[in-house]
Amino acid sequence: MTNDQLVLRTATDDDYTELEAHIHGAFLDDVDDDTADLNRLVFEPDRTQLMTDAGSIVGSGLVITRDMSVPGAVVPAAHVTGVGVAATHRRRGVLTALMNAMLTEAHGRGTEPFAVLWASEGAIYGRYGYGLASSRVSYEISVRDTSVVGALPDGARLRRAVTRDVLDVIVPVYDRIRAARPGLSSRPGKWWEYLTADPKAWRRGMTAERTVLFEDDGGVRGYARYRTKAGWGDTGPDGEVRITELLAETPEAHAALWRFLTTIDLVRTVKYTHGPVDDPLPHLVTNPDGLVGSADGSLWVRILDVAGALAARRYAAPVDVVLEVADDAFPGNAGRWRLAGSVESAEVTRTDAEADLALDVRALGSLYLGGVSAATLAAGGLVTERTPGAVARTATAFGWHRAPVTVEIF
Repeated sequence: MTNDQLVLRTATDDDYTELEAHIHGAFLDDVDDDTADLNRLVFEPDRTQLMTDAGSIVGSGLVITRDMSVPGAVVPAAHVTGVGVAATHRRRGVLTALMNAMLTEAHGRGTEPFAVLWASEGAIYGRYGYGLASSRVSYEISVRDTSVVGALPDGARLRRAVTRDVLDVIVPVYDRIRAARPGLSSRPGKWWEYLTADPKAWRRGMTAERTVLFEDDGGVRGYARYRTKAGWGDTGPDGEVRITELLAETPEAHAALWRFLTTIDLVRTVKYTHGPVDDPLPHLVTNPDGLVGSADGSLWVRILDVAGALAARRYAAPVDVVLEVADDAFPGNAGRWRLAGSVESAEVTRTDAEADLALDVRALGSLYLGGVSAATLAAGGLVTERTPGAVARTATAFGWHRAPVTVEIF
């Protein structure tokens, strides 16, 4: 693309330093000397799109190669991040050119049936075919107002360590949980090194990160990464815990980790911003009102290959439905598709049969991870029922027994 001196191109390694400054600026921040090179650990220049003006970067969009768990499967997904346009170049088609280039590149690979991102501004991405597909719960827990009932089970123990010192045991836990929980991403290559880097600039006034492990006779069954911050008020200690991520394979591990985090001496508040919407925590505490939870959107999904995406995941109940999909950007997605799926398999084929449901690719993206019901979208006019009962059947099939969750913002 050229517009005056605007040029759209793929990045190279040599662009890294300027790109880092551009992205920080777009998000109203400065590059910190201690963190300047950390993003290089996961930088993929051949999947990064740049817009330049007279040779200087004025727009960016990055794609990261990772897998994501979906209902019943793990699927390659284009992880979109680092999307930013310089304030001097708004309203000139820069964002649209970048988004189209990233989606076209991912679509052309033929290996990633969907793209996924976090939206810093939710009003932006629907126009590019993304649908809001999952939510997260943010907790601010007053430990004086509520507590987790129970005690550490016999034979179990908690062990605290520096996170990087215990990667050999927490990585397998993460991978086992990831296989069964939609929304969690793989962490290939240097991703664990990147995520567990602990420069002072990332601490935001908190301590260095620590990890507490829950172990029983079966080994490590859960962990929580967290930081603390001392505080004192007129009535005494007013410390804070901020949880980076908490994952557990068993109910005992889940309860024990939360019990530990809410009973640390001198702490009065515990914060966590990545709780799943189906977290049992409100049912484990003595006073649910003390949790002060709020739900926010998290992952946005853009289907790149309708047949490939629908065939890759599994379905909570048998389903045989014809979907009429609209997609202005990728005409190969448009038309009628017959989906025949179950918990064991799925097959998707083109068909001339009458449609049971009509929807656009944005709505299909919302449905994909199992966290948004077809009935909800139908109630909002985003899914049209053409065969009576099709919405109810599809809502049941596309749902899943675990809600999607994402424990990191990529």
